[in-house]
Amino acid sequence: MIVGVPKEVKDHETRVGLVPSGATALREAGHRVLVETQAGAGSSIPDQDYVDAGAEILTSAAEVWRKADLVVKVKEPQPAEYAYFRPGLILFTYLHLAPLPELTGKLLETKLNSVAYETIRERDGSLPLLTPMSEVAGRMAVQVGAQYLEKPNGGRGILLGGVPGVAPANVVILGGGVVGHQSAKMAVGLGAHVSIIDRNMERLRQLDDIYSSQVVTLASNSFTIRETLRQADLVIGAVLIPGASAPKLVRRDMVQTMRKGAVMVDVAIDQGGCFETSHATTHTDPVYVVDGVLHYCVSNMPAAVPHTSTFALTNATFPYLAELCAKGLQRACRENPAIREGVNTYGGYITYPGVAESQGLGWKELTALL
Repeated sequence: MIVGVPKEVKDHETRVGLVPSGATALREAGHRVLVETQAGAGSSIPDQDYVDAGAEILTSAAEVWRKADLVVKVKEPQPAEYAYFRPGLILFTYLHLAPLPELTGKLLETKLNSVAYETIRERDGSLPLLTPMSEVAGRMAVQVGAQYLEKPNGGRGILLGGVPGVAPANVVILGGGVVGHQSAKMAVGLGAHVSIIDRNMERLRQLDDIYSSQVVTLASNSFTIRETLRQADLVIGAVLIPGASAPKLVRRDMVQTMRKGAVMVDVAIDQGGCFETSHATTHTDPVYVVDGVLHYCVSNMPAAVPHTSTFALTNATFPYLAELCAKGLQRACRENPAIREGVNTYGGYITYPGVAESQGLGWKELTALL
């Protein structure tokens, strides 16, 4: 199989879909790897490293897309890349299609076969390709929140951990999954007062065991969220429904009751966001203010630390990429239920129900199409 690795074009997206060690492994397995020049530069990986690994360096994205049987990326294709879509091409990347009807329409129109990192699910229910970036984003959310709480950046002028004689900041985390757990770990480490809100009581029990008296765990409901937000300095949205739009847990009227200069970081923005006041931002223009509250809603947060993120991501994605290359999409889907779960569009049809339901469209069972 011919594997293409184009340079990412989303704003400040400096990760890359394959590292040189992966290129070596694919070449040794009999595959061909095409890398767009400078694709790895943002992650501190020069072209020569790919050449040494046996990959071929091409000068344009168009050439990479045209020659490849499978394109491996990090983020969803941007409008400038839609022209490269064609029937039968396999795209392996983060897609987060639920809030992106235009991209979904292009994938269906061109009959491109897309495999989304975020919906690959193992038998134990884990989401192995979402986990590493959720770990990065969860830890980053606290760093970012602490930065924007500083007065010169528009915040309340609060030090997250306080000092002797002065209370620490109140950090509220909505969702106790991977993002929420990693955010709590960072916030507790910095000395903040941390509350975690989740609807899953068993998960709250687990977090209570992990953190003991260091965090407050609360069962999720609108009253609890509203009352907790009134005293919050930093709110982290860490809610996930795999493949579907995130629920709007924080309504506009709740934001209006918050302290002026508080900060909200919506890590769920890839799936539409879990704050009613959220809209996607970029690393170039990351924040905006609603009712005196700062909103940070960058949809590719881990790109700010691309070296760490690229290697963490490709450690997780490569086994699945290698299987797709060895078996082809159809056989891989028949033999590996996790990869089958990852297919969002196939042959002009939506094959993931969460995407279809979010956009009010129909879908078909993948096994019926293979």
